[in-house]
Amino acid sequence: MIRNLLVLAACLLVVALPFALRPPAGETDWRPGDPVLTIVTPHNEAIRYEFGRAFSAWHRERYGVPVKVDWRSIGGTTEIMRFLAGEYAAAFKPWWRAGGRVWVEGGASAMLDGAYAAEEPPADIAADPAATAAWEARHALWTAFRSTDDPQAFTCRIDLFFGGGAYDHSRAARQGLTVTPWPDGPPPGLVATADGRELIPAEAGGEVWRTESFYGAALSTFGICYNFDRLRDLGIALPPATWADLADPAYIGQIGVGDPTKSGSLAKAFEMIIHEQCAHAVREAGFTQAEIAAFERRLGARNPPPPPADPAEAQRLATYEKAVAEGWLRGVRLVRLIGANARYFTDAAGKVPIDVSMGDAAAGLAIDFYGRYQAETSRAPDGSPRMAYVTPVGGSSVSADPISLLRGAVQREIALRFIEFVLCEDGQKLWTYAPGAPGGPHKFALRRLPVRRDFYPSDDPEFQAAFERHRAHTTDDLGDDAVNPYKLAESFTYWPRWTGRHFNVQRQLVRAMCLDAGEELRSAWRAIVSHGGPGANPAAMEALERLPEKPRPLDWRSAPGIFAEHDAFDTMREWTIAFRAHYREAREAAR
Repeated sequence: MIRNLLVLAACLLVVALPFALRPPAGETDWRPGDPVLTIVTPHNEAIRYEFGRAFSAWHRERYGVPVKVDWRSIGGTTEIMRFLAGEYAAAFKPWWRAGGRVWVEGGASAMLDGAYAAEEPPADIAADPAATAAWEARHALWTAFRSTDDPQAFTCRIDLFFGGGAYDHSRAARQGLTVTPWPDGPPPGLVATADGRELIPAEAGGEVWRTESFYGAALSTFGICYNFDRLRDLGIALPPATWADLADPAYIGQIGVGDPTKSGSLAKAFEMIIHEQCAHAVREAGFTQAEIAAFERRLGARNPPPPPADPAEAQRLATYEKAVAEGWLRGVRLVRLIGANARYFTDAAGKVPIDVSMGDAAAGLAIDFYGRYQAETSRAPDGSPRMAYVTPVGGSSVSADPISLLRGAVQREIALRFIEFVLCEDGQKLWTYAPGAPGGPHKFALRRLPVRRDFYPSDDPEFQAAFERHRAHTTDDLGDDAVNPYKLAESFTYWPRWTGRHFNVQRQLVRAMCLDAGEELRSAWRAIVSHGGPGANPAAMEALERLPEKPRPLDWRSAPGIFAEHDAFDTMREWTIAFRAHYREAREAAR
C-alpha cells in the first residue's frame, strides 16, 4: 500500500513539476491569436529568453499587442545555412513548376549560384547552343528567385536570421536567402543621429559591421580562456596571452578546440590566428601600415591596375606578396600545432569555456562572450574566479554578429520591428546590463558587447554622457581598453585579401589537417616533444609541417580557387591521406 502511494506521489510530482517551474504569471501575456515571429539563430538559450521576453513587452507597449518569438535553434551558422538553402529550394521548386515552367537539373544549386547573375553566358559557353540553353534556364531560375519576395509565392516559413558571423550573413545575401530590410534606408536615428554622427559604423578595423542587407547587432572578438588551477597543476607560470602560447608543448592534450566546419564563429577564430601571422610577416619585411593600405587598395580593386612600370616598385610589390604568403604558411603551421595540443575538437562553440571552467581542459579557443559569460557563472562560492578570458592584443579583429531579414518573411512588418528593437538602445542594453538593472535582462547576464557607439567612451559629449549613464548598469567595464571593441579595432586591421578569400578553404583545411588526421598528428607531435622537441628534430618537423601536393600544391595563392577547380570531397580525401602519411613520417623520424 505504501509503495503504491509513493509511486502515485512520484507521478503527481512529475505532472506538477512543469507547472511549478513555468515562468511567473505576468511575465508574458501572449495569447493564441497574437502574432508569432519565427527566428532561426545559433544564439544560446539565455539570449533567446531575454530577447524574446523583452521584445514582446516592447512591442506591446508600442503597438498594443505582445509577440511570441518562435526560436528555431538547429545548430551553428553552417547548419543554419544548409537548412535555409534546403528549405528555400523545397519551397521555390513547386512555385516555379506551378507556372508551367520546367525545373532543370541542378536547379537547387543554380538558384543560389552567383555564376548565373550575368546577363550573358560566359564566352566558352556561348559558342555551344545546348550549353547556352542550359545556362539561360539556370539564369532564369536565379533571376526569378531574387525578384520574388512574397510569402504567398514561396517562403521558408522563418522571418529572421539572428546571430552568427558576418561571413555567413554576407553569403546568405549573395545567395538571395536574405533581402534588404529597408530599401530606402533604416528608420531615422537607428544607425546615425539626425545630424549624421554614426551610432553603428558601417565598418571598423577592416571588418564590415553593417550593409544594406544585414546589421551588426553585437560585437565579438576571439581569444583564449584558461583555468587558473589547471595551469598551476601543469607548472605553467604565465597564463596564455597570445595565440602562439597555445602551441607550447606544455599544453599537450590540454587545449579545448572547436570544429570550424560546424561553426562560422570558430572558423573566424582560426582565421584570426592565420591573419595575425600574415601581419607579423609583413611587418618583419619592413612594410608600414600606410604601405600595406596602399598595396591592398591596389591589389584588392575589382579591376587591379597593371604591374608597376618601375622595376623597384614592382620588386617591392612582389616582396610584399611574398611576405603575405609566408605569413599564411606560418599561420597554418601555428594552427596545426594548436591542433596537435588539442584535447578534443567539439561541434559546439560554447563547450570549450564550460570545460575550461570545470578543469576538463586547461585552456581553449573561445568567442569573447562565451568566455566572459562562463567566467562569471563559474565563480567559486567565495566569489573568486576559476577561469579567465583574454583577447590577444593585435590578435583579433572585432567582428559583428548580424541580423538579417529572410526572403518571403511571413511576418515582415513585425520582423522589421524586431530588427529595430535589437539595434535601438532598449535592445542593446540587454547585451551588457546586469540582470535586474533598469531596462536590463530579467535573469541572465549575457555579457555581450553592444554595437552602438554611445555605449562606449567618446570625444562626442552626447555619446560620452550616454556612456556614463550606461556604465552604472553594465556587467563589464566598457571603458576598459581591453574590453572596448572600438579600441580593440584600432589595434588590429583586417585585410580581407589576406585570409577572407581563403575562409572556406581554411575551415576545411583545419578539418583535414587536425581532425580527420588528428590521431596521427597528435602521435607525431608527442614523439617529437618526447625526443627533444622541434629544435632537435628538424626532419620530423619538416614532415609535420608539409602541405599536400594534390590535387595541386597548396599555398596562399592556390588555396582560394582550389574547390572551384577540383571536387571538394575528392580534395578533402586527398588532403587527409597526405596529412596522415606526413604525420606518420614525422613520428618515425622523431623516433
